[in-house]
Amino acid sequence: MTNIWVLHSSVVVYLVATAFHLVYLVTLREPVLKWARRVTWAAFVLHTAGLVIRFVEVGYTPVTTLHESMSFFGWCVAGLYLVLQLRYHLPTLGAFVTPVASMFVLAAASLTGHMEPLPAALQSAWLPVHVGLLFLGDGAFALAAAAGVMYLIQERQLKRKRLGAWFRRLPNLEVLDELNYRCLSIGFPLLTAGIITGAIWAQQAWGTYWSWDPKETWSLITWLLYAAVLHGRLTIGWRGRRAAIWAIIGFGAVLFTFLGVNFVLPRLVPDLESLHIYTG
Repeated sequence: MTNIWVLHSSVVVYLVATAFHLVYLVTLREPVLKWARRVTWAAFVLHTAGLVIRFVEVGYTPVTTLHESMSFFGWCVAGLYLVLQLRYHLPTLGAFVTPVASMFVLAAASLTGHMEPLPAALQSAWLPVHVGLLFLGDGAFALAAAAGVMYLIQERQLKRKRLGAWFRRLPNLEVLDELNYRCLSIGFPLLTAGIITGAIWAQQAWGTYWSWDPKETWSLITWLLYAAVLHGRLTIGWRGRRAAIWAIIGFGAVLFTFLGVNFVLPRLVPDLESLHIYTG
């Protein structure tokens, strides 16, 4: 299948881009940064082509299997990173984000990418809207978590009063805190819209807006967590270290909703299985 070949090719390019970003983080050499940016864009364009080809080959938005979901998640992370770079110009951010995108795309490439007819329950125009909004929101949360990790590293340098190599490689704390907030303020409305469209779709398909399915429940938990973080930032003044830590915790909840509900929760509670399973 052409789309599989293109995806595997994009994995290689993503890994090369990650290597360039990591080398730049160590050397701070401008030529390395230029190549890192070029190769990242090349990986994203190639990945986009692979998704388009798969869409043409399967005839529906390719987000229903674990293979497709992993690939689309990685694409969202990479795409949002490239868009944010146009605004913030943070050279070393790529060393923390491209490994995440590469991990998801590599995971997708390692899974079976066979194509099957779309199940009747998923044959709806709500599929790309609902899933697309959720994954874009999750991609923004991934970037917020990356900014949080960078913030904690930079803050530790300052607290130790020993400004080592990391200090001059990472942005200042104010910039990282702003990036964290911007990513949260992008991701939260997308997550909200994704949950709402899912409820509307459920009502049309099954006659109920909410069934307290495990994945629905964990989506709500994740939404409440991010709502609390944003509320804290806007009304209580949560900033800096606390906001960074909660951004990382929030992304952990995102990953558990994405993967843990399907693969971890059933092992912990055998009778508790989600209806939101990956096809194929």
